[in-house]
Amino acid sequence: MVSPEGRGDTGQSDWPQTRTGANPSREWSGGQHKATYFSRSPGAVHGARCQPTPRMAEAHQAVAFQFTVTPDGVDFQLSREALKHVYLSGINSWKKRLIRIKNGILRGVYPGSPTSWLVVIMATVGSSYCNVDISMGLVCHIQRCLPEGCGPYQTPQTRALLSMAIFSTGVWMTGIFFFRQTLKLLLSYHGWMFEMHGQTSHFTKVWAICVRLLSSRRPMLYSFQTSLPKLPVPSVPATIQRYLESVRPLLDNEEYYRMEMLAKEFQDKTAPRLQKYLVLKSWWATNYVSDWWEEYIYLRGRTPLVVNSNYYVMDFVLVKNTDVQAARLGNIVHAMIMYRRKLDREEIKPVMALGMVPMCSYQMERMFNTTRIPGKKTGLLLPLNERYGSAQHRAWLSANDPAPHTGQGRPRQRPGKAGSSWVIECAVGEPVPGWSRGKGGAPCCPALACPLASVADVLQHLSDSRHVAVYHKGRFFKVWLYEGSRLLKPRDLEMQFQRILDDPSLPQPGEERLAALTAGGRVEWAQARQAFFGSGKNKASLDAIERAAFFVALDEESHHYDPEDEASLSLYGKALLHGNCYNRWFDKSFTLISFKNGHVGLNTEHAWADAPIIGHLWEFVLGTDTFHLGYTEAGHCIGKSNSMLAPPQRLQWDIPDQCQAVIESSYQVAKALADDVELYCFQFLPFGKGLIKKCRTSPDAFVQIALQLAHFRDRGRFCLTYEASMTRMFREGRTETVRSCTSESTAFVQAMVEGTHMKAHLQNLFRKASEKHQNMYRLAMTGSGIDRHLFCLYVVSKYLGVSSPFLAEVADDGYGVSYMIAGENTIFFHVSSKFSSSETVCLFWIPGADLHDSSAMLWRQPAYKVEEDWHRC
Repeated sequence: MVSPEGRGDTGQSDWPQTRTGANPSREWSGGQHKATYFSRSPGAVHGARCQPTPRMAEAHQAVAFQFTVTPDGVDFQLSREALKHVYLSGINSWKKRLIRIKNGILRGVYPGSPTSWLVVIMATVGSSYCNVDISMGLVCHIQRCLPEGCGPYQTPQTRALLSMAIFSTGVWMTGIFFFRQTLKLLLSYHGWMFEMHGQTSHFTKVWAICVRLLSSRRPMLYSFQTSLPKLPVPSVPATIQRYLESVRPLLDNEEYYRMEMLAKEFQDKTAPRLQKYLVLKSWWATNYVSDWWEEYIYLRGRTPLVVNSNYYVMDFVLVKNTDVQAARLGNIVHAMIMYRRKLDREEIKPVMALGMVPMCSYQMERMFNTTRIPGKKTGLLLPLNERYGSAQHRAWLSANDPAPHTGQGRPRQRPGKAGSSWVIECAVGEPVPGWSRGKGGAPCCPALACPLASVADVLQHLSDSRHVAVYHKGRFFKVWLYEGSRLLKPRDLEMQFQRILDDPSLPQPGEERLAALTAGGRVEWAQARQAFFGSGKNKASLDAIERAAFFVALDEESHHYDPEDEASLSLYGKALLHGNCYNRWFDKSFTLISFKNGHVGLNTEHAWADAPIIGHLWEFVLGTDTFHLGYTEAGHCIGKSNSMLAPPQRLQWDIPDQCQAVIESSYQVAKALADDVELYCFQFLPFGKGLIKKCRTSPDAFVQIALQLAHFRDRGRFCLTYEASMTRMFREGRTETVRSCTSESTAFVQAMVEGTHMKAHLQNLFRKASEKHQNMYRLAMTGSGIDRHLFCLYVVSKYLGVSSPFLAEVADDGYGVSYMIAGENTIFFHVSSKFSSSETVCLFWIPGADLHDSSAMLWRQPAYKVEEDWHRC
């Protein structure tokens, strides 16, 4: 029996005991432990007694009541401690609801405020007492329309005050609407982006003053959402013209003439009809691209997420805070929940370009408590073309962020700055998940053309989650983040993670590689989920993972950047990208990875947001960890731990042999992908953005042109280069493509390779190439890109069953190059390719190095060659 204080009765009973709740829980009685299990079936009674083990642990306060079935009847017992926690949890939940309601009101009336509403009412009432009718008779008209009779309207004074309040509210709401529409109109102006530094026009100066005035009141995170303009639909002729310009350096005269004819036919015959539907959608939808982009490029893809779509983010590589794994994790997790609390309360300031132009924040909504659920049917099967039916889905990353198997995680990205580049062999177009291009340059989305297009994943987002799921040595745990309504302190979290590290228990059958299901094919995972995880303890444990705030992986390996070991950074990147293919839950919005030496990193699912969003979180977390939370001299979290906290709960599984066979199959698929990735990460030291800016050129443009030069030297030809820019100046904007291989950049590269041109001539060619690149980047940011428009036209064509030779050629192969301009004197590069690609086989390598060693990729030599080229130019 359980006393009101929640302690177990010392009495013994021969009758098995049962309890309500989804999982087994603990009771303590004078050193004796009793664990009981239950069945919800009527009349079913199951029970057991055993010695206390960490594997069966669950916080006793999580159970508010229990019952005991005896020969005399059913005895209900309540736990006062448990009820206290339930009560505090409920209070916390209501607090969050009230905060959301308050924020919704404040966000809804921005740039107005309750104070401004009272000011308007006071002005109206004051003018009435001064016998001045500022309403021009409207107050009297409202007063006549109020119902007469008993009640609050019976006195003339009350009716007059109510009429003035109604009039003032109307004026206040009209003013808010006017200000919002004016701000939206102002934010639709992007001419400031195309003006040179120090040459700002008078019109732009007046525009900047107006924007600052209308957005000067302290905004919340989502205050500007309804004031952001919609992403405009470019005209078909403009898109076709820019497209042809982008492919001209890649095609010979005959190929270009053929492409020109295909483009003209598409523009004159097919595109006008498709464009009408697209314009109609742009009027109706918030963003004409984003929903299709998320669905067709990400959620409908049936290939594994690992390598193909998920990307990684690194820790500080030149700074180390502590060697204690659990302590570092305690601070990091605590900082993440602090960020989530700010996110829920909308206390995070929106990202602003130039400190005044707001960026869209909608992607941040699904950062936490989000899981990608495999294989939900959409009930839609688009018209198919047999030639695409067998097309393999290649899921290259599309983002203005780290590439999936290259990405150096970056802190918050400044508008107009680049962070990644794709160099694609034998392809004209951007390599994105499920969408690639052929040499003809037409976009193709296999997710739209495959018979599996009727199946799509779903992003499951919860409003709150009070725990994280943890993986260590093949075992899964559930760790509570709160005690009642109080967030656990870093020292308490360190203790909980240390308990997991010290737990000697072994994995259950099939448990160790269970997460490989999320790394394999989506169809196989969806089928296994339905067949083996739909009920019982498997469903309860899977729910604990999928409903967690995020996933935590405690690795037994140590990784860090050692300048003396050039392979160290590459191995670090590989560990973050795919691990051993079963120690990451690739479906979670992100997996926090903790290495044995205290270093951390992220593996992030891509459908819910692009990397600058997770970069914003990572910047906050690392800053809070380093500068606010800190560590003791011994490397532990600051403060004292509460040893009375219940230990982490071990998740229970019952995985049959059939499911274990599916797990093994998914693991082999994922392992083949991981083994095929060749990754080389290194720090470029000869110079950084400091020297580049002294020459009055964009560091991003400089690196992009350097990549063109390096690739041409290696392959002896040009190829399309995909660089992502953001479109977050528009509501619900995500990314757009910048095609960096231009006629101007190829002219510079050819002149450099020839080696006979004068320095002044080379400088002129480089300046033209740089200006062209920057102009293309600005066009992409302002909604005048190429590829998103073509992608949406392609989607419409599939809905209508329209075919076009212009939209019908496929191929992919290439390198991925992600770079981070880390300071005045250094640049980090992450270069990747696939061993299986014949187009990316090294033509030369470092003597004595293994060709398949990621530390010996061909990019190493051209990267350092940049220093020599710099002096020439």
